[in-house]
Amino acid sequence: MFQTVLYEGTPAEQYELLIRQLEGLLAGETNRIANLANASSLLGQFLQNINWVGFYLAEPDGLVLGPFQGLPACVRIPLGKGVCGTAASRRETIRVEDVHQFPGHIACDAASRSEIVIPLVKDGELLGVLDIDSPLEARFNEEDQKGLERFADRLTALL
Repeated sequence: MFQTVLYEGTPAEQYELLIRQLEGLLAGETNRIANLANASSLLGQFLQNINWVGFYLAEPDGLVLGPFQGLPACVRIPLGKGVCGTAASRRETIRVEDVHQFPGHIACDAASRSEIVIPLVKDGELLGVLDIDSPLEARFNEEDQKGLERFADRLTALL
């Protein structure tokens, strides 16, 4: 679905390059929606074997769809529901090898088999979550989680 740009080096080096690209892309821009849109596009180009990448933004009653790349998605997710709502309420990353085994999984795209969701927290405030889906089971490993958490931390600092 996405045109992937391949980079040389270890996965850790590749994620560091991705973070540097994010910093360059967001430099000087203060609009949160524009920055999230560019971040989702950057991830869509960088990551292999994904079918959806984007953000759900925190609102008082849950999460609402933000900038993304992929098929149309669920618009609202209550806190504590599905992978996104659970990660948001716990404020911790959730990596799911098989979404069909996750209790209460919300299926926005039937092709998705695995998922990683990383909360975006700044100064103690939940801003939203980064959500990435893959049509492959067990697509995301510990190295991806560490790299994506670093990406999310840097993005949150720039918002």
